[in-house]
Amino acid sequence: MNILLLGSGGRESAFAWKLSQSPKCDQLFIAPGNAGTGIYGQNVDLNVNDFEGIKNLVHKNSIDLVLVGPEEPLVNGIHDFFLADGSLKNIPVIGPQKQAAQLEGSKDFSKEFMFKNSIPTAASKTFTPETLDEGLAYLATHGLPIVLKADGLAAGKGVLICTGWEEAQQELTAMLRDAKFGAASKKVVVEEFLQGIELSVFVLTDGKNYKILPEAKDYKRIGEGDTGLNTGGMGSVSPVPFADATFMAKVEERIVKPTMQGLQNANIPYVGFIFIGLMNCGGEPYVIEYNCRMGDPETESVLPRIENDLVEILQATASGNLDQINLKISDQIAATVMMVAGGYPGEYLKNRTITGIENVRGSMVFQAGTKLENGEIKTVGGRVLAITSLQDTMFNALQQATLDAARIYFDGMQFRKDIGFDLI
Repeated sequence: MNILLLGSGGRESAFAWKLSQSPKCDQLFIAPGNAGTGIYGQNVDLNVNDFEGIKNLVHKNSIDLVLVGPEEPLVNGIHDFFLADGSLKNIPVIGPQKQAAQLEGSKDFSKEFMFKNSIPTAASKTFTPETLDEGLAYLATHGLPIVLKADGLAAGKGVLICTGWEEAQQELTAMLRDAKFGAASKKVVVEEFLQGIELSVFVLTDGKNYKILPEAKDYKRIGEGDTGLNTGGMGSVSPVPFADATFMAKVEERIVKPTMQGLQNANIPYVGFIFIGLMNCGGEPYVIEYNCRMGDPETESVLPRIENDLVEILQATASGNLDQINLKISDQIAATVMMVAGGYPGEYLKNRTITGIENVRGSMVFQAGTKLENGEIKTVGGRVLAITSLQDTMFNALQQATLDAARIYFDGMQFRKDIGFDLI
């Protein structure tokens, strides 16, 4: 098979690494990819939202399957674009159509979906610029902290946790009246704050059958001890010790099955990954959010634990035969440490030369914000490298990934040295 993988981050590096291991993968194209994905296939300088360019690439290289990494092209309707084109409609796309991608593309849509299907989630109300006064009044009756969520995609920055009513009123006004997050905050979901510990559960579905993939826990804050600003993710661990068989049975019965049934009842086709962001509140699972793709950096910890041929899994997904796959999951523990640019998640340093990747001893290096320039690997993004180690114990995996991160250097680099140690 010739496979096209869309995206350029650490998640896509992990996908490219896994896909390239399959004897069923003849040629792998990554658009646009990064300095690391070129090791596993051919990078193509193409924007993930350039649907016409993607169409030309698919025809030119006789692509047999498309795997969509990031959410934006899915929310923008790339799967629908393929289905509407006579020359593309028979080429499988792994990633949901536009309507289903609204589970991530619209917080209001996803909350209504959860309420309608009795899926446990935080209580919430949605407000618009026209109902701002009603929203401000609602805040005054709300407990603290208060969570404000921009309805649309806001590059991971659209969620605010306010610890005071005055702060919440100022932020709600800024989001709705002043368009703090642009079009993403034309609607704002005001949500109760859930106390607990977070984890991510991943489901792959062909529309009727599903497989629950290894769960993971990611770490959002820039600083050790979960301090400082939120980021796209500073590291992840899989499996999650507190997600035992009893807890995961609750997740499947109360969340996964009603989610699948709710999609089918609403005649919403879904082929691809469902990321379920959960809060474990005293042993009870609550949904924080849905994403319509795999997470990053969780993918870098999840994929190494899947022992099956990924191409076979995706073929079964595309053909509606996912029930015929016997998913094999390693008992080993995967730990991922994300190396980020100086200044991230604010204004960050770019174009810094990366050295020392060859010194890594017991980990995989999944490149994210990198580019090749005159034979040197340079930084271009905020999150630069994901260092993943797969070991027999949690401590060994965490220690190895952290040690190997320290063997790499670029000017201004930073990484957390405490990823996962709260779980030991």
